Amino acid sequence: MSSRLRIQFLALLMLAGMGALGLRLWWIQVAHGAEWTAQLRGSSQATVRIPSVRGEIKDRNGLALVQNRASYEVDFYLPEMVKGYRERFGSPPLTEYRAIINGMPKDQKEPDIIQIVNNGIVPRLNDLDLARDYNAEQLSRHYRNDTEVPFSYIKDIDFRTMAKFSEHDVGLPGVDIAIKPVRSYVYGALAAHILGYVGAPDDTNKEEARKYTFYQGDVDGKSNIEKSMDEYLRGKPGVRYLRRNAKGTIEGVLHEDPPQQGANVFLTLDARIQAIAEEALRAVSRAGAVVVDPNNGNILAMVSVPSFDPNTFIPSIKAKDWKALQKDEGDPLVSRAVSALPPGSTFKLITSLAGLRKNLQNARYNCSGGVSYGDHYFKCWVAEKHYTHGTLGLADAIKVSCDSFFYQYGNAAGIQSIDAVGKMLGIGEESGLQLTGEQVGNMPGPEWMQVHHPQERWSQAQTANVSIGQGYTLVSPLQLAIAYAAIANGGVCYYPRLVDKVLNQDGTPVLDEHGKIAVPQTPRIRSDLRKELSRDQIELVRKGLWKVVNEDGGTGGKARLKDVQVAGKTGTAQATDRGHKDTVAWFACFAPFDNPKYVVAVMVQGGEHGGSVAGPIATRILERTLAMDKGDFDMQVAWLSPAHKSNPFQMIKDVSYAGGNLGGNDEEDADSSQNADAQMASSDAAPDVEPDADSQGSVRRRAAPRVARAVPVAAPAPPRNFFQRLFGIRRQPAPAPTPPPPNRKRGTR
Repeated sequence: MSSRLRIQFLALLMLAGMGALGLRLWWIQVAHGAEWTAQLRGSSQATVRIPSVRGEIKDRNGLALVQNRASYEVDFYLPEMVKGYRERFGSPPLTEYRAIINGMPKDQKEPDIIQIVNNGIVPRLNDLDLARDYNAEQLSRHYRNDTEVPFSYIKDIDFRTMAKFSEHDVGLPGVDIAIKPVRSYVYGALAAHILGYVGAPDDTNKEEARKYTFYQGDVDGKSNIEKSMDEYLRGKPGVRYLRRNAKGTIEGVLHEDPPQQGANVFLTLDARIQAIAEEALRAVSRAGAVVVDPNNGNILAMVSVPSFDPNTFIPSIKAKDWKALQKDEGDPLVSRAVSALPPGSTFKLITSLAGLRKNLQNARYNCSGGVSYGDHYFKCWVAEKHYTHGTLGLADAIKVSCDSFFYQYGNAAGIQSIDAVGKMLGIGEESGLQLTGEQVGNMPGPEWMQVHHPQERWSQAQTANVSIGQGYTLVSPLQLAIAYAAIANGGVCYYPRLVDKVLNQDGTPVLDEHGKIAVPQTPRIRSDLRKELSRDQIELVRKGLWKVVNEDGGTGGKARLKDVQVAGKTGTAQATDRGHKDTVAWFACFAPFDNPKYVVAVMVQGGEHGGSVAGPIATRILERTLAMDKGDFDMQVAWLSPAHKSNPFQMIKDVSYAGGNLGGNDEEDADSSQNADAQMASSDAAPDVEPDADSQGSVRRRAAPRVARAVPVAAPAPPRNFFQRLFGIRRQPAPAPTPPPPNRKRGTR
């Protein structure tokens, strides 16, 4: 081939190559230019999920009981730390662990995050006196299972620590200060068993977490109102868009979509009445009390002692504090207001109404000290006092709480009628409040017996037990308050209401998926006794309850008030609470008698008598609440420390307050042969427990010898270019990196 042809062929080859190059450039820059531009833009920004802000919880008057506050914490973004370690020091140290893959155990390797933190992060933090002990096992588990979520190294840091982080440029990859909204329970232990608490979610939504460069999750409601109203309280998260340079370093904020706050939940509680009840109940060790509006079923106060401060759980509870709560003999996490115990003679209200359904309003029975059923002799409580009640009608039998009368009256009415009235009034039924661990109690009968004790047969003896609130009968203070509210208002039994309304931040009601108001304010009626009983029959029972408090010889004389007529019923029962035998004192009442505004039910574990222990507590609550209505008493709502007594099982003979009560003593005793197992409101909530530091995470105690810092590796030699290879020129080796200076001891320069 001639030289001319060779040149022409080479020219054609060059033209073809240039054409192919131009076509490729057109394909990338023109045909797919928008796609590459979008990818470049995406790689130049990072996204941070901003946690949502929960709505507030308020009382019926709009007083905020639960709010939010800003909390600063130091977070470790562990993948960023591993990446930064690799860039500075080379390959990270590895650790092995056993994992289950496809149902088979297999050894896996992963970066040793503990060494990376201890050798690459902690020394710098130590220099600034910012290092803190931590739980290394938790860190390792977090890296393995929740990589997308930052590890909280220091929670709720104080101002001094925050100032140090702001003053010094920490300059560590993956270390960040996050501002998060956390809950603030404004009045400490006030209404703690109603409000509940929040904590970290049990599971991370990893699909959502992958949408963000940095993920900060929300908290979940763990118990009570925080849990049951979680869907409304929870707001919507925001997004912060950060600008990254070509090296991946964050340079600033591009823009931000702020989070939206959740809806505000308004309770039926009156914080002032709640404070009155809290103060009154602290006279005893273990007790529960409920105050209800009998005209609509609204719960105005609900108290349990001992109590706890839900702020202890925010942002997480220390392991030692959680253990202390669990080991506390008084069980402060248990809400006794929704725990079920034998109601004693307070249950005679239900028995009375059951007999009236059978037209026993004129029935009279004799008390000779007891009644025999089968081979068992059931004593009246007066038998121990060596006298009898004689022949009585219903109203007087309620007044003196005659057991013998109600043994006979209950059997005349029949267990089916007692069971029917009990269920009409909510005994043994769910309240619908969705409170954590709430117990429904027992309304026993033949059908109940077949299910729970199939080896036994129902008998008159069983009916006699139920008639006086013993045996298998279990009732909570909440249920008892609702039952007495029905007789107070003339016969209407309402479902209890605790949430009054739920409003968006603009004041409009929250709607459900069907466009209807999510929480209507209309009271719900469970049953209407007026369909079963006449007005005179209901009034007969009301009159008996009036006699209990206001006539001489009544068992509730200590509940008598000077200017207000109170009606109520005492009760004393025997129960076993997790192996510990207790006497349980009860008192349920309402006032004013002619136009009831308040119903109060009080239960005291370890109280000797209902009239002398529970009665004065209920009276204290009624007296102050009614005085507040008249403007004669001003209850200031203030921060409360947890209620706690050193000996929670000490027997309480009586309760008195300054000013005293007008009536006499209650001598009614519980039958020691009757003993039932209490159903205590168990808390199945799983709080966010911050574990104690372990040996690998105890950074403060590393004075000598100190753990050596990781030393950056030498950068690999860059490849020689064409001319260096052609002429044999070699680059000078890069000098070895200078190791960092040793840590300075505090107090030296």
